[in-house]
Amino acid sequence: MLSLILVPLESFAEQLDIFTDNVIYTDNQPLFVYGKALPNENLIIRMFAPDGTIAKFEQIVTTSDGSFNMVLLTWPTSSTIFPYGTYTVEAISTVQTGLSKKIDVKFSSTTDLVGVPVERMVNTLVFAPETAAVNNPVRIFVQVTSDGLLVGGQPNELLQTSHVHLPSGQVQSLTTSFNILHQGLYFVDYTPEQKGTYVFHIVAFTQGTISHGSAATLVLSQDIGGVSEQIINLNSILDETSTELENLKSEIEGFGSTLKRASDNVDASVSSISKSVTNIEEASVQLNSLLFPIVASIAIIVALQIVIIARRR
Repeated sequence: MLSLILVPLESFAEQLDIFTDNVIYTDNQPLFVYGKALPNENLIIRMFAPDGTIAKFEQIVTTSDGSFNMVLLTWPTSSTIFPYGTYTVEAISTVQTGLSKKIDVKFSSTTDLVGVPVERMVNTLVFAPETAAVNNPVRIFVQVTSDGLLVGGQPNELLQTSHVHLPSGQVQSLTTSFNILHQGLYFVDYTPEQKGTYVFHIVAFTQGTISHGSAATLVLSQDIGGVSEQIINLNSILDETSTELENLKSEIEGFGSTLKRASDNVDASVSSISKSVTNIEEASVQLNSLLFPIVASIAIIVALQIVIIARRR
């Protein structure tokens, strides 16, 4: 009698290998994937673009000996969807407790091994204001790219070792401070509490590749915006002062014309008084000429009376 003994998959030693037929591919070339896993195992085959997004997703069942092979895709003409860069092909086991294996391939305009190294290029750019003010928040922007594409992900994982160097020499972590603006674009609002130079050191880690970026901000007691506002207020005050000076100048000019008219009036009055004095002098002479005969006649009469009185005695 034939008995069938079922052996669970867990009794097999873990096994998962994945290979590609080439390392560098160009337009219209097929990407052939093969390898070995457990017999009759269901595998997930994924391909990640340089920015970490899934560009291709397939499932395959291994043969009775555990081998598998497939054409994952034929490389299309380079575009914004499939740009040149480093791609990652991953095989994931569905029964071996999430076991997975990865391999990197290069999609390039040429298959020259010498001219095209198979490596992932991750770049981190940091944008920070040149100056800021104490106790005023500043916004720091971070851009992470891989082979020119924006890299998405959770910032507390992608930027987990990022930090800021304080003017005092201390280091402050920014691990939980970042927010997502867009895939590959992140920002953090930071409030400096002391004057000096702050250096924001951003560290991006994705798919085993690390990249660094830094930016410095000089923190002052008052930022350029505050100084500009004071300058604007000063200009406004100067404009008001200039207007007042113009008004005062206009009033002074009016006062000068008034003084000139008053001076002319005084001159006219003096001339009139001078003429009056002359007229009075002429009238006095005429009066004297009239009174002189009368006074002489009175004197003669008085003398005659005195003579008459003297003879009577």
